[in-house]
Amino acid sequence: MNTAEYIVKRLEELGVNEFFGLPEDYNLDLIYAVENNSNTNWIGCMDALSAGYAADGYARVRGYGALITSYGSGELSAINAVAGCMAENVPIFHIVGLPSTEKIDGKALIHHNFQNVNYDNFMNAYKSVTGAAAFLTRDNAKLEIDRLLKTMINEKQPVYAAIPEDIALMEISDRVVSYDTMSDKAVLEEVSQRIAEKIKNAQKPVIIGDILVKRFDALLEYKEFVEKSGIPVSNFLMGTNLVNMDLPNYIGGYFGKSGNLLAQKYIEETDCLIAVGPIYSDINSFGHSLPYDINNHIAIYGSCVYIEGQRYDNIKMPEVLEKVTELIESRDFEFNKPNIGLKSLETEGEILTSQYLYSRLQDFVKENDIIFAETGSSLFGSVQMKLPESVDYQTQALWSSTGWATSASLGACLAKPQSRVILITGDGAHQRTAMEVGNMLKYGVKPVIIVINNNGYTTGRLFSRNLNEKFNDVMQVNYAKFARIFDGDVWATKVTSAEDFDKALRVTQIMNKLCYIEACVETLDMPSLAKELVKILKSNIHDVKVPKTSVNNVYGSINDVKLTQADENCEYETVVHKAFDEEVTQEEE
Repeated sequence: MNTAEYIVKRLEELGVNEFFGLPEDYNLDLIYAVENNSNTNWIGCMDALSAGYAADGYARVRGYGALITSYGSGELSAINAVAGCMAENVPIFHIVGLPSTEKIDGKALIHHNFQNVNYDNFMNAYKSVTGAAAFLTRDNAKLEIDRLLKTMINEKQPVYAAIPEDIALMEISDRVVSYDTMSDKAVLEEVSQRIAEKIKNAQKPVIIGDILVKRFDALLEYKEFVEKSGIPVSNFLMGTNLVNMDLPNYIGGYFGKSGNLLAQKYIEETDCLIAVGPIYSDINSFGHSLPYDINNHIAIYGSCVYIEGQRYDNIKMPEVLEKVTELIESRDFEFNKPNIGLKSLETEGEILTSQYLYSRLQDFVKENDIIFAETGSSLFGSVQMKLPESVDYQTQALWSSTGWATSASLGACLAKPQSRVILITGDGAHQRTAMEVGNMLKYGVKPVIIVINNNGYTTGRLFSRNLNEKFNDVMQVNYAKFARIFDGDVWATKVTSAEDFDKALRVTQIMNKLCYIEACVETLDMPSLAKELVKILKSNIHDVKVPKTSVNNVYGSINDVKLTQADENCEYETVVHKAFDEEVTQEEE
């Protein structure tokens, strides 16, 4: 088979049936290879960046993803999405169509290039944002494709292949090679014994799980380890819902000192921390708030393990967890299990608040749903919900590319069409990639989309020196009408009250179509966890000082910043103090 067909075939064997991208002149033969394979489909997106996000979302649900772009403008548009995959170990294969070898060797000045012709520039850029990159030639095509696939499979990282037009059609061997690697048995035995011994001797062990458990295909082994051990278990933000939240040893998510004080207490007092698949970033670990370096305890990654600062390589996470589970004994740890999830609220008043919205979404989510939560307030509201065990929760807390979730949810819908996808996003983020709603309708997928309209970038407002900075405003859109501009089967509505939000959720249960809800809340209404994290992150950047004599001028009118149920028992003075580390006197209030 030819080179393009070989790549498509190998990816299809890994479960990739949809290839995302944008058709352009240099990549058409790559697209034909997708369409000529009876088991694969071409999914054309509105732009290359959105296609990259969609491939990301597809890979998070299916295991692997594929992206096809053209040389220059297309691949550079997509590089942000691919970098996000690199940051969070999302394995996608990025295939880039180039002009023919003859034009490349002759340094022909053709479109999508610079006047100073250099056909290596963009591949060199991709070397920094992928696990491996290759420029395919007549001599290396088969070897390089196999090398890239091996990296993608074993390291769970994105890879990049630049393929000239003539190389895409060149015949190569279709011989299948082995991509999998196994653990070093001697190292695996030593590491497992050490971990089991430390757990046995610990009085207060604690487990923290995170997203790399999913990425490295260790979810089943992780659940068995947690359940057998009986050890108190928590998780970072991206590790939400790795285990059954009703387990007696699940102590809730880790939010530092800003929430769930039981998890904070256990983690501060532990004599044996077992971190499984952690990404220790500022947002994901809630402001780097752990009181120690996790690698100085036990940290189990995809292909290596740290034990008290000593690193062991060539061992795979699923095998480590399986072996440790065999060696340990079950134990009972006495503690008062906290209430998991958000308190169910009754409908009160006409105004819809974020606290009410997320408490209702908690009841709305059902078994086998897939949740995509956009970076920002959508993440911090949804991460506190109690979810059924089979729900797949996805967010992008490390790379945090605003607008990712809308396109990624398209990929997820196509990756697992039997599951309901729920997208929770903000108005500012949604505007960046909202045209992919049209593709959702085009390809017949039926997610439930919740667009929380709070008049702009609310998290950005908290980071800014003044809450009412104009640069955090976004163009106002009637989102319910926007969803209906496409030629497709959609039900859309706009809600401003708690009662109407409840009605909208009930309607989606009987609608066999894409459901789109614009949920309007007040400008500064956002989950308290978001406010707390912004305060932590700002304290690490600069100490903002706000003039005490112009409270109303700085923050707008009192009506603009009045508190809602989302702030629970906080008063106006407290919120200003949280956001700006500045006392507000009674007179100024």
